[in-house]
Amino acid sequence: MHGLEPLIPIALFLSMAGVVVLRGPIGRALADRIAGSAAPTGMADGRAEELEQQVEVLHHRVAELEERQDFAERMMARQDSARLPERN
Repeated sequence: MHGLEPLIPIALFLSMAGVVVLRGPIGRALADRIAGSAAPTGMADGRAEELEQQVEVLHHRVAELEERQDFAERMMARQDSARLPERN
């Protein structure tokens, strides 16, 4: 047991530091996050709604680009198949 005695003050210090940190703003933020009621810090509701709208617009634009790319790939595949010689 002689080798574990220095660990007692270290464990006590770490426990006290943990209590101090968790009782402060970090602890409150963690509690809010766990409860599911945390909003991003410093972000007004209007700003969050604006960002959600921008994400929705980007989602639609990406979907349109995917459709255009699929169309272009189909057209290129048709042109390539028309150029290939037939095998007998």
